[in-house]
Amino acid sequence: METTATTEPIALLRGAGLRVTDSRVAVIAALDERPHSGVDTVLTAVATVLPSTSRQAVHNVLNDLTEAGIARRIEPAGQPGLYELRVGDNHHHIVCQRCGAVADVDCVTGHAPCLTPSTTSGFDLSEAEVTFWGVCSACKASQADAGETTP
Repeated sequence: METTATTEPIALLRGAGLRVTDSRVAVIAALDERPHSGVDTVLTAVATVLPSTSRQAVHNVLNDLTEAGIARRIEPAGQPGLYELRVGDNHHHIVCQRCGAVADVDCVTGHAPCLTPSTTSGFDLSEAEVTFWGVCSACKASQADAGETTP
């Protein structure tokens, strides 16, 4: 599977063999504008376009998009599932330990898996998922303003 080349919702849905619906189009548009979003953030964005949309409907669409390979679900420790449209390129993430902001980190070798474990225990490797943790620049700046030291 390759990285999503287009975020044109109708083309993505048809390319994945999914029916085009208003809720699916709205969820894709929300994720395009807000990568690494949880269900509540997506619901808030979708509700501006489709006010009667339910949380369950957004969950269902996100599951459909993830199963179809249009979206990816990540689960940083201590956070609910987050979704993004960047798929298939085995990129990683960095998470702020203070505010929970998430950013993409490209794979260092350019192909999956971009890490080689000391042992595979007989598994055939297909990808690696790494989460880096740190403090984002905004939190670092507010920390400096408050005279705090890094944890």
